[in-house]
Amino acid sequence: MNKSRLESFSDGVISVSLTLMLAQIQLPADFTWSGLWKEAHNFFGYVLSFIYVGVYWSNHHHLFQVVRGINGRIMWANLNLLFWLTMIPVTTAWAERSEFLEVPTALYALALFMCSASYWLLERSIIVSEGEGSVLASTLGKDKKGKFSLLVYALAVACSFWSAWATFSILTAMAALWFLPDSRIEKYLAQQDGKQS
Repeated sequence: MNKSRLESFSDGVISVSLTLMLAQIQLPADFTWSGLWKEAHNFFGYVLSFIYVGVYWSNHHHLFQVVRGINGRIMWANLNLLFWLTMIPVTTAWAERSEFLEVPTALYALALFMCSASYWLLERSIIVSEGEGSVLASTLGKDKKGKFSLLVYALAVACSFWSAWATFSILTAMAALWFLPDSRIEKYLAQQDGKQS
């Protein structure tokens, strides 16, 4: 099946998620620097969540550049990823309103863990569909980065019951790790561009 509708639908859902996060930003009631500082945690939560959604959009875009076609399994794996991406605005808002208490922070970290697990599942579904000799399978290899990420996100969930600061430090580090599109896919795409020119 053609993948363009899946990509367009995914772009739409992701853009709605970003819009929902923007709509939830609380403006300071006090028009002073101290009033702005009181809302700093809300702004931090928004920035981190925006970066996460952006990271997934960017990597999703690169991922589907090496996919030949889709099937039902890939469509449902993609919908699963989109579901968890739409949980980011919800859990962000709840964590911010609680000023990052244990349970809301844990659910925020859990949503990001599930996004990572869902993205990994989507990659596996594509590899199953296209075979172990596919472009994606060869570029990902053993996918140590993906497996490592799952463990670190699980650690972030566990840390949320001990320290919100530690949890957000871990989540910020993971956002930095994935900020640039997957270099393995980038390298493959650059090689293909070189062959065509």
